[in-house]
Amino acid sequence: MRGILSAAAYVPYRRLERAEVKATFGKGGGRGQRTVASYDEDATTLAVEAGRRAPPGAAEAPPPPGAGVFPTPPPPYLDKTNATAVHAALRLDRTAAAYDAVGSCRSGVGALRAALDGRGTTLIATGDLRSGAPMSPDEAAGGDAGSAVLVGDAATRGDGPRLLAQHVASVSLTEEFLDRWRTPGEANSKVWEERFGESVYVPLGRDAWELALKAAEVGADQVDRVAVVGTHARSVARLGKALGVGEGALLDDRAATIGTTGAAAAGLALTDLLEGARPGQLLALVSLVDGADVLVFRATDAVADWSPERTLDAQVAAGAPVAYGTFLSWRGEGAVQPPNRPEPQRAAAPPSARRTEWKFGFVGSRDPSGALSLPPSRVSWADGTLDEGAPAPMADIGATIVTFTVDRLAYSPSPPIVFAVVDFDGGGRFPVELTDVEPDALAIGDRVEMTFRRLTTSDGVHNYFWKARPARGTSEETTS
Repeated sequence: MRGILSAAAYVPYRRLERAEVKATFGKGGGRGQRTVASYDEDATTLAVEAGRRAPPGAAEAPPPPGAGVFPTPPPPYLDKTNATAVHAALRLDRTAAAYDAVGSCRSGVGALRAALDGRGTTLIATGDLRSGAPMSPDEAAGGDAGSAVLVGDAATRGDGPRLLAQHVASVSLTEEFLDRWRTPGEANSKVWEERFGESVYVPLGRDAWELALKAAEVGADQVDRVAVVGTHARSVARLGKALGVGEGALLDDRAATIGTTGAAAAGLALTDLLEGARPGQLLALVSLVDGADVLVFRATDAVADWSPERTLDAQVAAGAPVAYGTFLSWRGEGAVQPPNRPEPQRAAAPPSARRTEWKFGFVGSRDPSGALSLPPSRVSWADGTLDEGAPAPMADIGATIVTFTVDRLAYSPSPPIVFAVVDFDGGGRFPVELTDVEPDALAIGDRVEMTFRRLTTSDGVHNYFWKARPARGTSEETTS
């Protein structure tokens, strides 16, 4: 049996009210809101945050992924493999291969399909930032998100890893047609007239749906939960109504609260399907991107014991608004006056390579007496012992703010910078930059959690490290 061992979605904290677009320019926008990645987030950090939320939730942990795939249309790097940063931040074993699948929105569902047809354990961690020219439909309809799906085999005996959903059948149909495109170097996509895309996508989706039902040997009325996603909103809506499933089986596409998330949409929808599934239910994922893909799963008994760290609904509810002008500046559509301090120099390759566990994994060192060093140190500050410290992973440890300051002079793409000194649970104090924070609402004693972000970009080099953000929607808010 092969299928889904775990799945997770990551929704950024910021939200853009679409009505703000029309209020600014007199047209564009629409109803609802869309998710917005912060100035220090990109496709890599979105994928990392989703991957951190996707540990297996049933029985014993599966073997570590033998491969990690990073699908995204807007890769932070070309030539250089982006998946290696995801690999390092998630602290995967060095024997786990890491590959990119970049350039198209179909890469997300394509990587998932390939993993289901393959062998071993594979993590598909996806991040996508969707944007468009100001006032364009793409700008309003897009949404930024990350998703992660862990694919593997169930244990044949003993108490090994259990699947949350067994893979039943998959069908992919492909046709060459011009619906959406973006040439290398362009920031925004171009789209053909909507009625043309609809005339191609809907028949493709119907054919793929019928073939998948036939392969699974079931009827449409036997599908308990189905999600339809894609980059063509009209086709997604029309096909959903034509599937013939029972009342209440079709999931909300979350266009009004998240938006169209491109390559991350398949993993996000699969997470949504699993979060509401009951044992034995038949689940279907339909993706309309440069063709049609239909994946059918059967939820197992393990799904009843599965409790995601943060549900999709909880993440959507925990968002906060961002001004349209701020959104435009984050997207590079509007220049703002920077602080009167020089930009930082690019991160150097040799020290980054020497400190990968610290820089990407946020791993300190703990000496035999229990004293923690951040960053890791060969010499213990507590007893002076040399090279006796053990690795101390700190990325998942909660902390409390001891003191903080709001700096309006230091360089930042989105000033001001908020710095804090935090005390980690179990010991350890560290000065850290805060993100996704409302400075006026911050207080000493607030709970924070670590998050992987991009500190700066200089000379084309992205300097990734860890920041802290307020712990929202979890027990971290009130416990210490």
